[in-house]
Amino acid sequence: MKFLKSWEGKSGLKYLTVLVGGILLRFIPFRAPNLEPVMASTLPFAKKYGRINAFFFAFLSMVLFDILDGKVGPWTWITAIVYGGIGIGAYYFLKNKSAQPLNFLTCSIIGTIVYDALTGLTIGPIFFNQTFAVALAGQIPFTLIHLVGNSVMALAVSPLIYRWLVLNPKLKTQNAKNYLAVDRL
Repeated sequence: MKFLKSWEGKSGLKYLTVLVGGILLRFIPFRAPNLEPVMASTLPFAKKYGRINAFFFAFLSMVLFDILDGKVGPWTWITAIVYGGIGIGAYYFLKNKSAQPLNFLTCSIIGTIVYDALTGLTIGPIFFNQTFAVALAGQIPFTLIHLVGNSVMALAVSPLIYRWLVLNPKLKTQNAKNYLAVDRL
């Protein structure tokens, strides 16, 4: 299975590093809840490792955060599946484009709008008895902040993750295993 082989051979350590780092950043207190690194982290993995890896990276980012935060609910699965779908869409958007900040930015803007529309306009009305008008009124400022945060991160963080982690040949799971297996005494 391609997904498992990429985790074992070349990208497992990279995924784990960015996944854990992204989850930890989301626990920073007093930050807006829509200022998070999931989009900026998903885009480089989508570009390099494909749609399945992008889906699982985004999906796991959402599910693991909710589990660790102790706030698992039906929204967990909706947001995880939608973000996974955004990862798949990012793969198709980026597959024939260069890993330039403008391409990451464009993909991030499209992905953020799609994600917020699919989650923000459905979860409140379906699970919390909000009217669509109330959900829409609350979603507009939320999405504007989300767009600003994701845009800044797509311009600054996505290219760094792509160059420093994704393309780094030294950060392979097997290299880490070999390093840890060497008798250091």
